[in-house]
Amino acid sequence: MPNVPSEAPRDDRRSGRPRRVTMQRCGPILVDGPVEVELEDGTTVRSDRFRVALCTCRRSRRWPWCDTSHRERGQRA
Repeated sequence: MPNVPSEAPRDDRRSGRPRRVTMQRCGPILVDGPVEVELEDGTTVRSDRFRVALCTCRRSRRWPWCDTSHRERGQRA
């Protein structure tokens, strides 16, 4: 997944379709794309993929994108 700085924000709210977000107990948050993510420092990264996995464990080397690093520690009880 590219971690590309965003140049111009797009407003997809006008399409009338809600964005689908899929929550997983021991995994990433899946968001139907394209998406823009604003990071803690105020920078914005964009992915044009049809579905994006956002890291929730902070172990990813490609944060905020999930690289499945959460699997290394195994499943939680």
